[in-house]
Parts: sequence; C-alpha cells; structure tokens
Amino acid sequence: MNTALHEIDERTNLTSNNKFELLLFRLGEAPGTDHRELYGINVFKIREILVMPTITAVANAPANVMGVANIRGQIITVINLPKVVGCTPKKGTPILLVTEYARSTQAFAVEEVSEIARLDWNQVIAAENNGGNLITSIARLDGNTEDSRLAQVLDVEQILRDVLPNSTDDLTPENVGPQIKLPAGTVILAADDSPLARSLIENGLKALDVPFVMTKTGLEAWTRIQSMSDAAISEGKTIQDKVALVLTDLEMPEMDGFTLTRNIKNDQRFKSIPVVIHSSLTGEANENHVKSVGADAYVAKFAAEELAGAIRRVLG
Repeated sequence: MNTALHEIDERTNLTSNNKFELLLFRLGEAPGTDHRELYGINVFKIREILVMPTITAVANAPANVMGVANIRGQIITVINLPKVVGCTPKKGTPILLVTEYARSTQAFAVEEVSEIARLDWNQVIAAENNGGNLITSIARLDGNTEDSRLAQVLDVEQILRDVLPNSTDDLTPENVGPQIKLPAGTVILAADDSPLARSLIENGLKALDVPFVMTKTGLEAWTRIQSMSDAAISEGKTIQDKVALVLTDLEMPEMDGFTLTRNIKNDQRFKSIPVVIHSSLTGEANENHVKSVGADAYVAKFAAEELAGAIRRVLG
C-alpha cells in the first residue's frame, strides 16, 4: 500500500514540473502499411490493465463496441480501439485498458502494451494539420531530436463521441441557463487542444452570450494573456480590464493546464483573475490536485450546466 501511495504521489508531483507519463501501446498494422505505430494515453486516465476478460456481446451495439465486461462487479463497455483507428491487429486484442474519462468508465481493447514514458509537455506538439481527427498531439518520446520515436496521443473525447454519440452533453441555450454579462471590454480566455472540446466550449460560451478568445495550448494561452496585459498597460488599463476569466483544459501540448494555472496565480498581474479548469482528467486524487495549484473551480467534461454554473459562481 505504501508503495502504491508513493507512486501516486510521485506521478502527481510530475505536474509541478510540466511533466506527465504516457502509457504506450500498439493497435496493429496501420492502414495501407505493415508498420505497428505507437499510440498513447495519459497514465492518470488508466484505472487498470487486464488480460482480456470474457466479453458479452450486446444486441444492437454500435459497430465499434465489442460488448460489455463484468470487471470487479462493474459492467463496463468495451471498445475495439484498433477498429476505431483503422488498424489491423495481427495478434488479436488480448489486452484491456480500463480508463476513466470525465467521471465515466470504459475499456479499450488493444493489441499490445509497450511501456510507460515519462515526458515533458514541451516534447508534445499539437497534431492539427499533421494527423486525423482522432489524434490531439504527437509525442517525441526520445526528446526534441530529429530521430526521436513518435507516439500519437489519442483524442479519447472524440473517440467516445464517435463511438457512443450520447456520451457527451452539448452546450446549448436550453441547458446552460441564463446568459452572463461580463464587464464591458472583457473576454473569457479559453485553452483546449481537442477540436471537439473547443467546438463544445465555443457553443456553450456563445449560448451564454459571452465574448471569448480560444487558444489551443497552455503555452498559447500564457503568451496571449501576457500580450493582452501589455496592450492594457499601453492603454492605461490593467489585464482585469481585458480578461474576466480563464477556462483551461489540463492535458495540452507544450504547457499543461496545471502549469498555466500556477503561472497565472503566481504572477501579481494576473493572480486575481479566476481560473476554471475543465478537464476529462477526473478522479478524487486529480480533482484534489487541481485545488492545490490555485484553480477557482473544477468541472469535468462535458457537463453543460455544471460548467455554466461554475463560470457564474467564480465571476459573481
């Protein structure tokens, strides 16, 4: 037990240094090739790794759902990840990754687990324009070198949305409640690396009738808030006249949401700006750690009413 707690503490402390651990696995041969590419999921989202248990087929299940498994008394949906990504597993799918996303539990069948890589977020680059819509980023496993191995970090939010269309909650005027009136001239500065998440957030903020600036990484958001501060000073104002609130994801290339939040709260210019963390990285340990970095609120993706309520609360 002490060893397990030590490992949890050690992994939690990685976020203090803009680092994380990526579980690497293979799904089979990539479409049109004989290459078995590496894919990755943040270790914080992995509940356990199992030899494939008995799967019970479910009538009229979505095409990429293999069925359900009874794991420690919990009935969990099993998703055929190679089929979702389009790979052909030559060894079958003998391994099951049980994951927690946004306070929900699901399992992914994979061909093979490779290793756990400890990385700095600056080793991860956004995948937009460099990959399909199921990939949020590319991790350079051996450092920022030309010959580094690459791993594709899966956009699990998008995968769950595609496989289980009713698993996420759209943000609409009907479920976000009354509109929010920001101080004149201010915006919400938002950061998220998932195109799906950005689309849902944008829809929600539009439903709340609040102006916003959307960024794709923590580093982009940090750079943007500094440039907005410089612009405010040149106008004889402060950053509080420009930014009413920061809304950030946790897992992002270059700089994660933990580091972005600490940077904001440790800077005298920005510390009074509320920060709301909006993440699929859930679980009691993760949510408690969010509070330790100074965030004003935490909301699991994608709870429309909860997100709107958190924004109202920290603004008011």
